Amino acid sequence: MAKKIPAPKPQLVHIKSPGAGTSSLSKAQKEFNRLTKRIARLEKEVIDFREAATKMRQRVQNEYRPLQARHNDARAALVRQLDEAFETHKLTKGEKNKITDLIGQCADLLERGHADLTPIIDKHAPPLTAEEEAAADQHTAEMMKQLVSLQYGIEFDPDVDVSTQEKFMAYVDQKMAEREAEYEQQAAQAAERRTQRKKSPKQQAAEEQKQAEEKNITKAVRTLYMDLVKHLHPDLEPDEAEKLRKTELLKQVTTAYQANELLTLLRLQLELQRIDQSHLENLAESQLKYYNKLLKEQTRELDEALLAEQQDWSAFTGKPYYYVPTPVAMELDYQHQKFGLDYKIKQLEAEVLAFSHDPAALKAFLKTHKMPKVGTGPLIFGL
Repeated sequence: MAKKIPAPKPQLVHIKSPGAGTSSLSKAQKEFNRLTKRIARLEKEVIDFREAATKMRQRVQNEYRPLQARHNDARAALVRQLDEAFETHKLTKGEKNKITDLIGQCADLLERGHADLTPIIDKHAPPLTAEEEAAADQHTAEMMKQLVSLQYGIEFDPDVDVSTQEKFMAYVDQKMAEREAEYEQQAAQAAERRTQRKKSPKQQAAEEQKQAEEKNITKAVRTLYMDLVKHLHPDLEPDEAEKLRKTELLKQVTTAYQANELLTLLRLQLELQRIDQSHLENLAESQLKYYNKLLKEQTRELDEALLAEQQDWSAFTGKPYYYVPTPVAMELDYQHQKFGLDYKIKQLEAEVLAFSHDPAALKAFLKTHKMPKVGTGPLIFGL
């Protein structure tokens, strides 16, 4: 197998100090260096996290899912063993109640490939009566009302019928639509008032300055873009290999320009020798000011991109996004989960083996365990 050649590192965009320390750099130059350094770090963090998450999802599928299946098989075996003991062993009422509770905690196995346990689960968890079901539905409806009221501020009319999930959701959708329409009306009225309100000279000057700055920022980026487009235009290149290379580079340039990625354009200019280090060091303060505004925006977007990757992984694991903020933390968490699940499997398999050969072991287990939970524990990796 051919050795994979690592991708080259991005060109460093940094203003060097002409003196021994950074004191000789202006405030804008220091800000430029700080922002470019942070962007480079964030770009790496986003890429590293995304790649680590992709690889970890594959590992979960190849390594962790089979363990989960084995864990559920062991739980199913324990359910059968407990049910057999319930029917054949001489047990106290308290011991039978514990067995019933333990089996009830494994009802999720019916949806995890063990539908054959249905008779056992039903026997130890008989269906509710009509009155009990009605009371449970009423309790659930009240809890949902409270939750929605707290989260969205929706007040439920006392006489509204939300007895089914469909009616409940239809009522919530109606109230949310009414509120959205009210907000839109208020926003439109506020916008109209702002339009009619006469601006003070100071406000007018500030708005004009803002528009001028935005225009200059757009012009600064477009200048870099047009310079690279002219240099890379493939139609002017006779060599086919070089033409292909320029075409790919031009795609990068266009993507960076459309995303306002100033740093990417500067990197490409340095890489293609359209500018040199002295060019960066002699940038006018006004130009740096516009550059720094764009770099701040790029930093904000990268922060959001990293958070989005972390939240996506959080949705997969069922844990808060700040619990696993880095690939290293991701690896440690995975190893911890895998080790814990493997330990549970061995423990369950040992208990099933012991209970099948020694009724006294089961009685000792029931005596020392106060309503133990033998379920899957917290949701992990989407299950």
